[in-house]
Amino acid sequence: MKKEKEKKEKKNLSLTARIAIAFLAVTVVPVIMIAVILQQPLSSRLRNLGRTYGVEDLSYSNMYNNSTIMARILDGYLEELHADLDADPSLIENPGFLQGFRNGSQEDIRASLVVIRDGSVIFNGSDMDDAGVSGMLASYETSNADMGEDWYHIHSGIQSMVKGTDVRFSDGSSGRAYIIADMNQIVPNMRRWLMDLMVVCIMVLLITALIMGTWLYASTVNPLNQLKKAARNIRDGNLDFHVESKGITEIAEVCEDFEEMRKRLKENEEEKLVVDSGNKELISNISHDLKTPLTAIRGYCEGIMDGVADTPEKMNKYVRTIYSKANEMDTLINELTFYSRIDTNRIPYTFTRLNVTEFFDDCMDELQLDAENRGIELTYQNELRDKNVQIIGDAEQLKRVVRNITGNSIKYMDKPEKHIDVKLMDKDDFIQADFSDNGKGIAAGDLPLIFDRFYRTDASRNSARGGSGIGLSIVKKILEDHGGKVWATSREGEGTTIHFIIRKYHEVISNE
Repeated sequence: MKKEKEKKEKKNLSLTARIAIAFLAVTVVPVIMIAVILQQPLSSRLRNLGRTYGVEDLSYSNMYNNSTIMARILDGYLEELHADLDADPSLIENPGFLQGFRNGSQEDIRASLVVIRDGSVIFNGSDMDDAGVSGMLASYETSNADMGEDWYHIHSGIQSMVKGTDVRFSDGSSGRAYIIADMNQIVPNMRRWLMDLMVVCIMVLLITALIMGTWLYASTVNPLNQLKKAARNIRDGNLDFHVESKGITEIAEVCEDFEEMRKRLKENEEEKLVVDSGNKELISNISHDLKTPLTAIRGYCEGIMDGVADTPEKMNKYVRTIYSKANEMDTLINELTFYSRIDTNRIPYTFTRLNVTEFFDDCMDELQLDAENRGIELTYQNELRDKNVQIIGDAEQLKRVVRNITGNSIKYMDKPEKHIDVKLMDKDDFIQADFSDNGKGIAAGDLPLIFDRFYRTDASRNSARGGSGIGLSIVKKILEDHGGKVWATSREGEGTTIHFIIRKYHEVISNE
């Protein structure tokens, strides 16, 4: 059972563990999934950028850096311009060539060419006027001379990058050619790519959260629904169901406790049915057993009233019989009253120190007279080594024990010569009392049950034996309340022995 419980605990994760797993899944798994999902598209995007803008060896680190990409693009344009001028130097003075340079292809970025000769603008392909371009280029030359870096310019909200190079004209004079490009042309592409990236991230997060949510829901809500259904069954009085232990460890433990509670409720219900059945049987038994002496009493009273008892001997016999039957009724009523006290755990005990020898001598004196009247031979042996040994007990209730045991023996006597043997013995720290009879005995299958309430080996119930069926259960209850124990041994056809033990009283001597 313990191994099975440990196995369940290993199988069922705790709520803390599940929350930790869900947290890691929602945070780590999406990152891994996004990296795996986007690896191929990123590589493809990098290649497309290189092909589109003629830039080689792009890496992930500069993929989203517009300045790096633009600088490399403009460097390529300048190399292309030098190649054209090396082939035909006069092109630098050809307005048609200058106007069409890098402006014809839709795949290319929009780059404007500006040519400066002797400090004057001889060609301006940009959207700015000559004065504006001259001022911007002068600032560029100053910045480039100081920092040696690419230069940015913002004009009318447009961010531009400027790249310059030396050129030579046909008359041998030198000048400068500049390429000015709009930086915002690449940014929209990056923004679209970032939006796609965000959509992928959101989708991955949603899918991961959905999976984790479903997992937590299944392991939490389903067991709770099971508990809810179980509670309704108990409310409706239905205990024939099973609560399966599953889900989160904490909830599984609640399910186990709920199942244990259901089992105990069912056991209590079954026990209550047994007790109710026993109560009904007790009432039936008492009614039957009261009716028998009542009938006899009525009959003998009618005999007296009708004058049947016309001699002193008959009158004495009738009166004695009536008295005997009244005593039987009194015994039955006392048993019923005592049973009600047992059922409510309210037996009135008065515990005192009792001398065992004196107590049993007194009991045997009372039983001897009754045994003689019934024709039963009663023998008593006291084998205690210490005749002054004491016990702690209630004398009245222990006498009830002795009377019930001997009464039960008398009830089942079936031989012409009847005898009961009582023996007291020492058993270490206990005294043991044995009550042996030569009655009909008890079957081995019935022997463990004779101390149960309402149990009777004589199921047929005849008036000769009668009884409420609670005599020996009273014996067991009283002895257990005294810290003792009772049991029986028997052989069918030969007789039965009832044994009980009670602890001896030892006075504690203080060393002070």
